[in-house]
Amino acid sequence: MMDVVGIGAGPANLSLAALLHPIGGLRARFLERRPELSWHPGLLVPGARMQVSFLKDLVTPVDPTNPYSFLSFLVEHGRLYRFLSAGFSRVSRAEFTQYLAWAAARLPAVEFGSEVGSVEHRDGRFVVSTNTGRVLARDLVVGTGPVPHIPDFARGRSGRTLFHSSDYLAHRPAPGLRVAVIGGGQSGAEVALDLLTSALPSHLLWTTRRSNFLPLDETPFTEEIYTPQYVRRFFGFPAETRQSLVDEHRLSSDGISSDLLDRLYHRLYELDFLAGANPARLLPGTTPVGLDRHGDGWRVTVREDRTGELTEFTADAVVLATGYTQRLPSCLDPIRDRLSVVDGQPVVGADFSLELRDAGRSRVFVQNGARHSHGLADPNLSLTAWRAATIVNSLLRKEVYRLDPEEGVLR
Repeated sequence: MMDVVGIGAGPANLSLAALLHPIGGLRARFLERRPELSWHPGLLVPGARMQVSFLKDLVTPVDPTNPYSFLSFLVEHGRLYRFLSAGFSRVSRAEFTQYLAWAAARLPAVEFGSEVGSVEHRDGRFVVSTNTGRVLARDLVVGTGPVPHIPDFARGRSGRTLFHSSDYLAHRPAPGLRVAVIGGGQSGAEVALDLLTSALPSHLLWTTRRSNFLPLDETPFTEEIYTPQYVRRFFGFPAETRQSLVDEHRLSSDGISSDLLDRLYHRLYELDFLAGANPARLLPGTTPVGLDRHGDGWRVTVREDRTGELTEFTADAVVLATGYTQRLPSCLDPIRDRLSVVDGQPVVGADFSLELRDAGRSRVFVQNGARHSHGLADPNLSLTAWRAATIVNSLLRKEVYRLDPEEGVLR
């Protein structure tokens, strides 16, 4: 029997595994259905970069001496000095994925190829059924991450020519086609730039409901909302206040990196004035109102929000860069009716535990599923290590890691 079983082995549960590893006396196992680490593989386009500092890795913010840090990865691979000389403002997503894979391969508690089918709770313990057998555990940590959000107008119709941006590289349109990209966040910008650089369409429509293609807000005072101190304050606010703050600060996590906006604008300049042909039509402030089959492709209709003007675009492929949504995995269905829910959201404690009725000493913790209670920092990588350390302390019922290392400016 395990003390704790984790479902999923993305960055969230890898952080937990890395922070638990130096601690003796706790039996842990992390089950991942994929055969190897896979972190947003559909968006590993050339030039894609992280939006957070490399110091916000799996362990450094709470345990900089831990051997699973990004700096340890660089040293072990003989590239620290080259990395420093390069002066990267942001790490490439490809290199950070290498780091995650390196950590996952070194952590003995991580088990790939184990898909969890169901979780039950009986006799004071969790019974986790997988494709390779059953595992018993006192506590459970769900770290399956958010799932792609498919808008109502596209639901049930996805395939080779209509797909979410998370599957972009698997379905990347061939050059010379007509492509529509719906969504004006970081993913939409990365897809648009890749198309304009590596797979130039004959026509490209890029549309977003936002008033413009807006930058990520990463100014110092805004960055304060990605600190433990702010999350603790946020947790104590009423639900209406929390939702208002999430909406107000959305561009702190869902805007487009300034360097990516620069590269996009430069590419559009080249296409307009140097290449002599720019296939792109950018329509901010527009809402998709129609998506219909048109021959082998699609007819996309968008409405200009201020004037009501309709624009139709015929596309061979449509990319939905429409973000992600938080959802508890279906394997929890056997215990779902025992979870406390308010306004459609599970009740999450300060230590990221869910309220599970009649569970005795057993607890369920959730990672990347508490934005409604803990704010925008929850699905963001910025506080991955702090959140995992919070769960470690709660699992062991003692302070293993210090959770309030400093005071913030916003008090």
